[in-house]
Amino acid sequence: MTAEFELLCEAVRPRPDLARFRELLLQGTDFGLLAALAAAHGVRPALLDCLGQTAWESVPETEKTALEQFRQQHLARTLALTGELYRLAACLSDAAIPFVAFKGPTLALALHGSFAGREYNDLDLIVPPQQVDAAEAAIVSLGFASPQGDRAFRRTFLASQRQYAFTREDGTAIDLHWAFSGTHVPFPLAPEDVWKEPAGLAVGNRTVPVLSAPNLGLLLAGHGTKEGWAMLKWVSDFARLIDRHPDLDWADLHRRARARHCGEAVLLACAVAQDLLGVAIPEALVPAVAASGRVRARTRVVRASLEASTEPPPSGEHFADLLLCDRPIDRIAGALRLTFTPTAGDHDALKLPAALWSAYYVTRPCRLAFRMVLGRT
Repeated sequence: MTAEFELLCEAVRPRPDLARFRELLLQGTDFGLLAALAAAHGVRPALLDCLGQTAWESVPETEKTALEQFRQQHLARTLALTGELYRLAACLSDAAIPFVAFKGPTLALALHGSFAGREYNDLDLIVPPQQVDAAEAAIVSLGFASPQGDRAFRRTFLASQRQYAFTREDGTAIDLHWAFSGTHVPFPLAPEDVWKEPAGLAVGNRTVPVLSAPNLGLLLAGHGTKEGWAMLKWVSDFARLIDRHPDLDWADLHRRARARHCGEAVLLACAVAQDLLGVAIPEALVPAVAASGRVRARTRVVRASLEASTEPPPSGEHFADLLLCDRPIDRIAGALRLTFTPTAGDHDALKLPAALWSAYYVTRPCRLAFRMVLGRT
């Protein structure tokens, strides 16, 4: 572990050891690299907090100025997104549309102590599948539009992702979900379970529906695994959940995830949080983590990947979400579904008229094969 990455891990622990942080900092730090790592991993608020409490005077002026600028911009952005969440919640409630907000401001407040305690750039909410069109209409009434084409285009090329994106001219973005993963893979948290045990979080004078702590645990484990644990902030989120909710029934959460063929996602989340941030694996899961060679191997891969990363993970198509699957048969089936399910990228590569969109079921496998050949040459 490099000195800068070790510093960053110390900063994002649920309870940082500030004396240890200062000791590591003063041993010799490349502040430019430290700031770049914090930006790549989306954990600048935690780094700023630790630096401010320990050794702000030791930060070189260039990095100090850049971090101060980030602090101001981040505060303004999070205040704007929190206000937008309030308006969105009011709009959906007035239309009698059930919804739950997750990630974004609500996750920052619940696990990091303030709306600005975590980096995020959009709002995420989930609605029942039968309410997607009504929720879309409510979002559009607030001045948003989809950058992903009209409804017919989205239903053809994006519905398999089970989420749509909406943006506004001021840069505000909303992701509308009706499930937590694409149709090609399972997920530890079943969408229908969201509505069985709702929780609430005060945003201004309104209570916004959010995930219960058990459901949040399954979401964070599944989301981190789906994204290959490519950012340290996702590890920090899960570690904070373990720390903030010591009474969670982890055996039951693992059972629920296993029933959806995603049990390893929960074990991997615990193992990564322990390995990188020193958070003890919940006692109920210690034997299962110790018995899983696959989880231990994947933990080593995650650690090596995070240490080497100085850029945010790229967006776009990837196959990391197949790691959600416990069973090889599900990974194979998921890969086949991905191979034969047309996406917006296929349309971008070859713009066919709507009457010929069914041809993408044939052209997509060819395009993927061509990309693989080019990638190997």
